[in-house]
Amino acid sequence: MELETLSLNTENGAETAPAPKKVFVKTYGCQMNVYDSQRMTDALAADGYAATEIIEDADLVLLNTCHIRERAAEKVYSELGRIRELKQEKAAAGREMLIGVAGCVAQAEGREIIRRAPAVDLVIGPQTYHRLPDVLRRVRGGGRVVETEYAVEDKFEHLPQPKRADVAKRGVAAFLTVQEGCDKFCTFCVVPYTRGSEVSRPVTQIVAEAERLAEAGVREVTLLGQNVNAWHGEGADGAEWGLGRLLYRLAEIPGIARLRYTTSHPRDMDDELIAAHRDLPTLMPYLHLPVQSGSDRILKAMNRRHKAVDYLRLLDRVRAARSDIALSGDFIVGFPGETDADFEDTMRLVREVGYASAFSFKYSPRPGTPGAEMPDHVPEKVKDERLHTLQALLVEQQQAFTQSMVGRTMTTLIEKPGRQAGQKVGRSPWLQPVIVDEKAGEIGDIIEVRITHPGFNSLYAEPI
Repeated sequence: MELETLSLNTENGAETAPAPKKVFVKTYGCQMNVYDSQRMTDALAADGYAATEIIEDADLVLLNTCHIRERAAEKVYSELGRIRELKQEKAAAGREMLIGVAGCVAQAEGREIIRRAPAVDLVIGPQTYHRLPDVLRRVRGGGRVVETEYAVEDKFEHLPQPKRADVAKRGVAAFLTVQEGCDKFCTFCVVPYTRGSEVSRPVTQIVAEAERLAEAGVREVTLLGQNVNAWHGEGADGAEWGLGRLLYRLAEIPGIARLRYTTSHPRDMDDELIAAHRDLPTLMPYLHLPVQSGSDRILKAMNRRHKAVDYLRLLDRVRAARSDIALSGDFIVGFPGETDADFEDTMRLVREVGYASAFSFKYSPRPGTPGAEMPDHVPEKVKDERLHTLQALLVEQQQAFTQSMVGRTMTTLIEKPGRQAGQKVGRSPWLQPVIVDEKAGEIGDIIEVRITHPGFNSLYAEPI
């Protein structure tokens, strides 16, 4: 472990405590990347690094990247240009600053990053974060390092162990990875190429980590995976479990009061998982289930392997099991070949479903994916117009859902202090921030409240 030079107190002979090096991590993209950023800071903490939110103070800067959209990748290279200038300024002042690129862009582009951004010292993929201390030693030994190769069987062997101190720092809601990769090969998506094929984490590992999280004070656990409802594994009874059965098991753990999972694919939403929504009060009534388009023709071109009517019938079954469930989704507009009629099919589906929230994007061709090679790409101006029209409808639906909460009573998990003095912020069962008086309860408490009025992106409530 390399530490900054020690200074001596000559008056009393006492040695000044070593100052840890500092790491700044900037996260792009999905919740899996948020979780991975925590993994990196945990791995580096054991090597003497302290996390900082001030990039100018950092001895190591890591960009945890997303490769889903072209603009996201280009933003990384723009950011690297700015960080290079900071690195040069610090070098002129006699201070070293290392730059690393992690995440899906790192996995996909590897040595191309080193070629394109000479200031980068290391490139590390999502499956090799536990090797960060060793990679840094190799960098300081001379040379730049690309570390993206991994063994599939080791994918979950090096995840960090939760500690009570981490819970105190990060909060009473935690992510828990259960699955990585995807075998669906949607024609717009790079995930199968950057995260690899679907791999499910063993039941024993998942349960053990959930139990440690509960012991450390976590009250809400969100199960993560690129295609989380494709998770499967052998249970303690020797039978093959799916995500539904796993949720039943996790609901038995004392202290875990809330469960969620994301992100799902409609084709992997089976009967047992739907039954879990019906049977488990611990499983929150919120489902993120991307459809991407309402046009059967475009869904086929995307290789989604379901039709719009299949998706709608599935939602009918989910709502029959849990009447208060709220839906979230993902949409891509302007996929190659999308016509005005195809886009109207999407609008029609959105109107029929009624989303509590949703994410919507313009199609962005990713090199190496089939979609990038398709004919009839939609002009950017048309994409912009369609995205604006879709987002206006989605915002209208989200605002209507938020307004429907006024006057309702619900449970709220208090998660953190509010931005304003005298407030605390909780989370509703439907993922909305809920602002209450600080005297309503302590962090980690689950209290019953009545919603008094909506905020811009939150709800205000009074305790019952």
